Amino acid sequence: MDTFAVFSDADAAALYDLLNPWDPERWPSDGFYEELVMAAGAVLDVGCGTGSMLHRAREGGHAGRLIGLDPDCAALARARRRTDIEWVEGHAAEARWTAEFDLVTLVSHAFQCLVTDHELRASLAAIHAALREDGHLAFETRHPQMRAWEKWSPSNASDVIDASGRALRVWHEIESAVGDVVTFTTTTAGPDGAVLRVDRTSLRFLGVAALDAFLAEAGFEVEARYGDWNRGPVTTTSGEIITIARRA
Repeated sequence: MDTFAVFSDADAAALYDLLNPWDPERWPSDGFYEELVMAAGAVLDVGCGTGSMLHRAREGGHAGRLIGLDPDCAALARARRRTDIEWVEGHAAEARWTAEFDLVTLVSHAFQCLVTDHELRASLAAIHAALREDGHLAFETRHPQMRAWEKWSPSNASDVIDASGRALRVWHEIESAVGDVVTFTTTTAGPDGAVLRVDRTSLRFLGVAALDAFLAEAGFEVEARYGDWNRGPVTTTSGEIITIARRA
């Protein structure tokens, strides 16, 4: 990550919330997860970021245990504005909970941040251990058949005004696509194009067969699989692979 003093990690976390507001009424994906979370007694959100999903659940009346896990301390600082939720800094592979949760989620394509086979296997093993018998794991990944990364370019930049009144332009640019791993940069700049910050990210795009092999190896059974947020099947035009897996 290349971070410039003019645009801090805290600024980047606040900008994420501005660009990605959690709104179950507006976004079917958020509504999908809200329904699952509200029906579960104890929930672990892996890759919780700024905690918007769990904030909303608590505001909506969830009375059970809610925990957010993320390695990004700046994002967690925003999440911790709400103190009636547990916030843990760390990676899924390092988690040591045992049979404590009814539901584990990885939302907003967080599953794709598990890039290597080792990281993916270790994370799924830790999640499996953290779930109670018949507990569920819910996540989504972008379907590789749609090659979503080909649309990530400066020509698709987003223009926003942040909380301090700064005009900003944000865009993605692909560095490489090797096998099923895509590496790209996210640039935050002023309206004149002056670069304030550049972040580098790698994501893994797994197809259905590869996903299911990793899940089965970790002791999960796929209970439901959707290709869109209206719970339609995965087809040759699906942009998402949405999975609900049960701890076997």
